[in-house]
Amino acid sequence: MEIDRPQPQWLPPRAPQPLTDPPLSEPAAPPPPRTGVRRVLGPLVVLGALLFKFGKAALLLLPKAKVLTTSLSMVVSVAAYALIWGWKFAVGFVALLFVHEMGHYIQLRREGVKPTGMLFIPFLGAAVGTRSLGGSALAEARVGLAGPILGSLATAALVPIALATGDDFWKALAFTGFFLNLFNLLPVVPLDGGRAFAAMAPWMWFVGLAAMALLFFVAPNPILLIILLLGAFETFRRWKERKKGAEGNAAYYEVKPAHRLLVAGVYVGLVVLLALGMDATHVERTFDDV
Repeated sequence: MEIDRPQPQWLPPRAPQPLTDPPLSEPAAPPPPRTGVRRVLGPLVVLGALLFKFGKAALLLLPKAKVLTTSLSMVVSVAAYALIWGWKFAVGFVALLFVHEMGHYIQLRREGVKPTGMLFIPFLGAAVGTRSLGGSALAEARVGLAGPILGSLATAALVPIALATGDDFWKALAFTGFFLNLFNLLPVVPLDGGRAFAAMAPWMWFVGLAAMALLFFVAPNPILLIILLLGAFETFRRWKERKKGAEGNAAYYEVKPAHRLLVAGVYVGLVVLLALGMDATHVERTFDDV
């Protein structure tokens, strides 16, 4: 049986393709040159938009700059103290410094003064920046004593922890906190004790300087030297300008006897309590502890 098969369909041969690429389309005409006004205004508009954008962001971040500076200086201080005492003790010590300075900060706000910020300086402590101390020697004394008062309360809170745990770490930290606040009560400006004596007896600044010089002679220390130099400069400046206004004005040091007595009572009470606190939290060290 014969089967019909489909016949193949033949296509005509294709024409040979050219070896060269097809011609490209003509390039688009360049944009017309900008006039002088457009040439200047264009970049200015872009620059103005960028300045507005980043300037707005800077204004929003400006209030946080002080917090950032304080935080960074705290971290640096912790790192510095950790090299000597270890990170755990360093964190506790810087925390006590912070509470102490917060006492000054809070009292400045109560005196109607807005502090400019807080800065921690390794091995020198910390300071609250301010352009005024309240306008009178009594206000200055209140600001000066507020730091040791709040700092002493924070340190005293460590004593129950030390008694409950029996850990000498807490006793050592409390001892250091008591010593920190007691040292700040030395009658030398710009220490807190010098601030208090501005309302009690400014002439005691010279006694404090003499005691500081004697202490430095007995136990030379770079920190004592820095405080001694700062105290001498500040005492000389304030005593010289006592009749010129600002914090040297004679009226600045006019304090009622009752207020003078109250400042003296707080000052002496703090000194006694801090000395007792140091005695209660003192930890005997032996060569085995080193």
